[in-house]
Amino acid sequence: MRALREAAANRAQDSGSDEESGSDNESGSDDGSGSDVGSGGGDGSDSDAESAVSSTHSPRPSPPRPVARASVATTSRVKLPPKADAKGKASTVFDTPRVAANATFESLGLSQPAIQALATLSIKAPTEIQTATIPAMLAGRDVIGGAKTGSGKTLAFALPILERLARDPFGIAALVLTPTRELAYQLAEQFLAVGKPMGLTTETIVGGMDMLAQAQALERRPHIVVATPGRLCDLLRSDGVEQGKLRRVRTLVLDEADRMLTPTFAPELAYLFEQIPKSRQTCLFTATISDAIMDLAKRPPPPGKQAPFVYRVASDTMTVEKLKQKYLFIPSQIRDPYLYYLLLNPPSDIDAVLAAPRPKPKPKPTKRGKRARSATPEDDTPHIVPTIIFTQRCATAQLLHLILEELDIPSVPLHSHLTQPQRLLSLARFRAREVPVLVTTDVGSRGLDIPEVAMVVNWDCPRRADDYVHRVGRTARAGRGGVAVTIVTERDVELVQSIEKEIKVTLAELELPESTVLENLNRVSAARRMAAMEMSDSKFGERKAINQAKAIKRARRDAAK
Repeated sequence: MRALREAAANRAQDSGSDEESGSDNESGSDDGSGSDVGSGGGDGSDSDAESAVSSTHSPRPSPPRPVARASVATTSRVKLPPKADAKGKASTVFDTPRVAANATFESLGLSQPAIQALATLSIKAPTEIQTATIPAMLAGRDVIGGAKTGSGKTLAFALPILERLARDPFGIAALVLTPTRELAYQLAEQFLAVGKPMGLTTETIVGGMDMLAQAQALERRPHIVVATPGRLCDLLRSDGVEQGKLRRVRTLVLDEADRMLTPTFAPELAYLFEQIPKSRQTCLFTATISDAIMDLAKRPPPPGKQAPFVYRVASDTMTVEKLKQKYLFIPSQIRDPYLYYLLLNPPSDIDAVLAAPRPKPKPKPTKRGKRARSATPEDDTPHIVPTIIFTQRCATAQLLHLILEELDIPSVPLHSHLTQPQRLLSLARFRAREVPVLVTTDVGSRGLDIPEVAMVVNWDCPRRADDYVHRVGRTARAGRGGVAVTIVTERDVELVQSIEKEIKVTLAELELPESTVLENLNRVSAARRMAAMEMSDSKFGERKAINQAKAIKRARRDAAK
């Protein structure tokens, strides 16, 4: 990407003279757990916060020369890549046996009730990660599983849990911890989809919902508890929940383990590990094997216990082959009209099935004497392919949502400034394709399985390769195709180059007709002004800041007792 390298050099020379002010005057990012703090009209400060864009209109950078996508090699021999230490020596390589290409769920050890439940969901054959890890989990071994997004990791741990539950249905069989509320609800739904015919009961314990009702739910001893760590800790520490509720947990699962094993969740995880038996089975599943996970895999097992079964699906890249990854190199000041044009004119190589308009529902029959009403009002709303737009900040997500609404593009927001019912409603409407666009922070990047997403747009360039992988993994799922477009501004050149190097994929250039794009500049600018006024009138972020201040006061008061 010669032009991007040249832009990086020019950026280094001009960095001292840039005036930093911009229309998106927010700071901070959504961490997926609702911990970001609003300040005035934006979010709380965060070390990953993006600097404000320049307010002066610079000429459009010369686009990078189109480059070929890196070739992808596959191998049937699975190894975790060697990790070099500070002295440059490669650490131990974890090796796993070959996986049978013609494996069936029956050959993996699942019983007929589970197989029949899978058949009703049109799931007929296991994926590679399922073929590798299900037998190990059924044998009671600790498991570390790594596979790309959309490869069936959830069923890889859900099916063994359900199979063992069918043999011993007493008490809480498994505790599944996730970093985000939305992922927790999704996992519970997937457990029920397979396990409901077998009499499975689940409870979802997350923040933002009635704490008393959740305490009562734990009292009922469900088979599966899916929770975020913070709320579960609060429940166990409260007077309303008897200590020892988790003493019968046989399997602990950390989903999105790379995110869970960070300092953010360390205190809660340490407390929860004390509440469940040390003899438990522990399973970690993730799309990205982090250093913390590698360190866990290398530790000698406790006396009388086997070393964990470690499996990572072999690939030369961190993203799926059917995902077309592109970048759009434009000045930061004119991202709005480019986004508008991109939504109306998606790339031509987008998945044809996902891009096809859904047939409108037929009008419902009415009683005699009443006029039939059409299911949806006739309008000239253009067809928009199912799209997820990712931003760094809550305020940016809300602002883009309002801008799109002003431009007659239906959308829903998803970020931690919304209440939990509002977040669930946004997801439900997008899943049902009532609206074609979901504008979200990274709260929506982890694990959400919405197979019909045709395009992902990174409005803000991700700060880390891991975040990029999880974002673009919301499309090209379950064998379908998908397109991911990352908007690269003059300040993002080094970021995107670093991401390309780590994921081992070279992004292709997406060229859009600048003159046609800018024809809508005035309309889009007016929409931004109206959206900004609406956010100001609604005092966006103030409620969260007030609640956060109250929480800090309560914590200080409790600590002083």
